[in-house]
Amino acid sequence: MRAKAALVAAVATLSAVAPAAPQQARTGSLVTSLTLFAGTAEGLQRSGDWGRSWSRVLGQAPGARLDELGPARAVLLRVTQVWVGGNGVYVSEDFGETWARRSATAGIRVLVPSRWPQSDATVFAGTEAGLLRSRDGGISFGPTALSGAAVHRVEWPGPALVVACDRGVLVSSDEGAHFDGPGAGLPPGPVPALVVSSFFSADPVIFAASGSGGVFRSGDGGQTWTASGLAGESVSDLVWLGPFLYAAADGGFFRSQDAGASWNRVSASPGRPRRLLFPLAPAAGIEAFLATDQGLFRTRDAGEHWEPAGFAGQEVLTVATFPAPEVILQKQPRR
Repeated sequence: MRAKAALVAAVATLSAVAPAAPQQARTGSLVTSLTLFAGTAEGLQRSGDWGRSWSRVLGQAPGARLDELGPARAVLLRVTQVWVGGNGVYVSEDFGETWARRSATAGIRVLVPSRWPQSDATVFAGTEAGLLRSRDGGISFGPTALSGAAVHRVEWPGPALVVACDRGVLVSSDEGAHFDGPGAGLPPGPVPALVVSSFFSADPVIFAASGSGGVFRSGDGGQTWTASGLAGESVSDLVWLGPFLYAAADGGFFRSQDAGASWNRVSASPGRPRRLLFPLAPAAGIEAFLATDQGLFRTRDAGEHWEPAGFAGQEVLTVATFPAPEVILQKQPRR
């Protein structure tokens, strides 16, 4: 009960700084502008009614079509653009109606453009074979120092570039020219998920999910690691929402309100998780979507209960929303 009261209080605080919605669609007691995108093995899917119905996005003339996209593993929504990656990189300027093919690079799993795309055209792409970098907005890609390992997640808080891959967590301070890591204390092997502090340059905290089980924490930018709970749990995604840390795992949906010192199992997982999304952040930490190997699921109570939201029995690779959630600022570190 104490944890739930703290969650409600935190949501009320975050709601005070929620951005105004340019277009409105009512869902329950919440009013929001929201278009959901889901990446599946068949391609990109879109919903304008909170996941009640879905349609495949193929693109309209005179733009490019998405017939050859293949599995949509990377869906990114940034400012006024929708990015999707699979067999190539495609960008839409009109909410997914028409598309331009930026690159024919195949096997895209992760896409991370600069936070300042108007002044910096750098884009990183994670693939099965390593990390690629583009200096021209995703038109052409070249190699970085990370090759020969599948990339699962990329965070670019700047100037640090933090990558979760089959070799663990690697960190670059020169945009991929060199990488350090993995640090001491992190079990060897793949890292499927990570999340970094919103104040990374001043407080370089990283939480990472080990492929061998459990969550690990680094307070020094990935140089050293300590166990941070959920030992033996196969965690597929992590979300740091204000004071709460969430973990989507095969064994359940977990929440920590003390930076991973202790965890509460909120519910069983409705399927093997792929991606976790809080679409209304920072306005609310109550609503969330979970992409799994059994379809997409939605919660209205911060993970205590889950209901189907499309693609029953199918694998959903990722889920994203337009407009994209704002970055949630964790509590600033004390000095």
